Amino acid sequence: MFKMIFEDLLNFLFPYQCLRCGKILNKAGYLCDECVDEINFITAPYCHKCGHPLQEENVQDELLCGGCSKKKHSFYRFARSAVVYDNSSKNLILAFKFFDQTENSALLAAMLKIAGKDIFEAGADLLVPVPLHYTRLIKRRYNQSALLVQKLSKMTDIPYDNFSLIRKRRTKPQVEVSGKERATNVKNAFEVKYPQNVKGRRIILVDDIMTTGSTVKESALALKRAGAKSVDILTIARTI
Repeated sequence: MFKMIFEDLLNFLFPYQCLRCGKILNKAGYLCDECVDEINFITAPYCHKCGHPLQEENVQDELLCGGCSKKKHSFYRFARSAVVYDNSSKNLILAFKFFDQTENSALLAAMLKIAGKDIFEAGADLLVPVPLHYTRLIKRRYNQSALLVQKLSKMTDIPYDNFSLIRKRRTKPQVEVSGKERATNVKNAFEVKYPQNVKGRRIILVDDIMTTGSTVKESALALKRAGAKSVDILTIARTI
C-alpha cells in the first residue's frame, strides 16, 4: 500500500512527459502518440548498403540506390539511420546533444536498436562512438554518442569502447562549415589510440546525425587503418 501511495505521489510531483513536446502523459513512455506520428522513421524499402530510403517504384531486386550501385568500394559495410533529420526530429536530438537532456538517450538508443537490425543480424563485435575532441568534451561535459553506445550495449549485449578512437585535432563544428568544406574540416582528424582493441573486429560506429557523411567516413577509415575487420555506421538521423 505504501509503495502505491509513494508512486502516486511521485507521479503527481514529477508527471510523465513526452520527451519531444513536453506533453503530460498518463503513463510511462517516451513520446506521446502525436509525436510518434509526426516523426519520419526510416522503414523499408531502403538501400541495402547505405540505408537511404527508396521510393517503391525505384526498388529493384538488389535493393541498392543509384549511388551505391555505381560504387565498387566503400569505407563501411552497412549504414543505417533511425529517422529522417527534419523539423519533426530535430528538437529531440538537439536537446540531447547540446542542452543536457541526457534522459533522451534511452529512447534514442532504442531507436538505434530497431534501425540497426540488419547490422546486428550480420554480426558485430564492438560498439564505438564518434569521439569529441577533449576540449569540446570538457566544455559540453559529455559525449552524446558515448552515452548512446552505453545504452545500446545494454540492449544488445555487444561490448563498447569509448576510448580507443580519438579525435586528435580540434575541428570546427560541422554545422559551421559548408558541404564541400566538411570533408576538409575532418580530414585525418581521427586516430586509434589502442589498435589492439579494434584489430580484427566488426565494429559499429555510432553517431547522432549523418549529413554529408564526412565525419563517419574519417572515423571509419581510422578504424580500418587500425585493423578493424569491418565498420558499420549507425546514426539516430540522417539528412535526405
